[in-house]
Amino acid sequence: MSRRFQIVAVALAVGFALSACGSEKAQPQADANTSTTTTSTEGTKGNKMDMQEAADRADGMLDDVLKKIDPEVEWAHGPTTRGSCDVTRRRTVMTVVSAERRQDFLDQVEQAWRASDFRIRAKNKDTEFPAVYAVTKDGFGLSVSVRAKGQVFFEADTPCVKESKVAESSSVPNGPAYKGVYPLPSPNVRSDHWSDGAS
Repeated sequence: MSRRFQIVAVALAVGFALSACGSEKAQPQADANTSTTTTSTEGTKGNKMDMQEAADRADGMLDDVLKKIDPEVEWAHGPTTRGSCDVTRRRTVMTVVSAERRQDFLDQVEQAWRASDFRIRAKNKDTEFPAVYAVTKDGFGLSVSVRAKGQVFFEADTPCVKESKVAESSSVPNGPAYKGVYPLPSPNVRSDHWSDGAS
């Protein structure tokens, strides 16, 4: 009986020891997962802007590129749209840009974006509806495109950010605001340079 008791006792001791080893191995893994999750969450909270901040940055980039167009063109706000975690700001050029001047216009925009260290990720070289697409290092997408009746449109898409309320843009158009008007009129402002050759 005592021999059997010794065997059972040894078996139980080994079993408990193995069980303890398993627990010790599992515990650091659980801690590591918890730590990683916590660090990731804190990083997200610490580094991400909210929708309003992102929309303000998008406005700043659109303001900047429009100021670099020479000679100046007249523009108005397009609609602001928001997704579940992103915002799109839009600008519509009200100056008539003739077919002969479209490429010059897009070249100026591309040069301005390159000078700001934005990456040009794609270009549509269609003669009627050309476009340039860029992306910033922090994930904002920018585009300039020629659409129906030769009207030029700018868009700035934010990356996914923290949800918040988004106010209308505070940037002031350099012509009529067309507040509450959608869709905006076709381009109706003539420019000696940009409208050259347009009927």
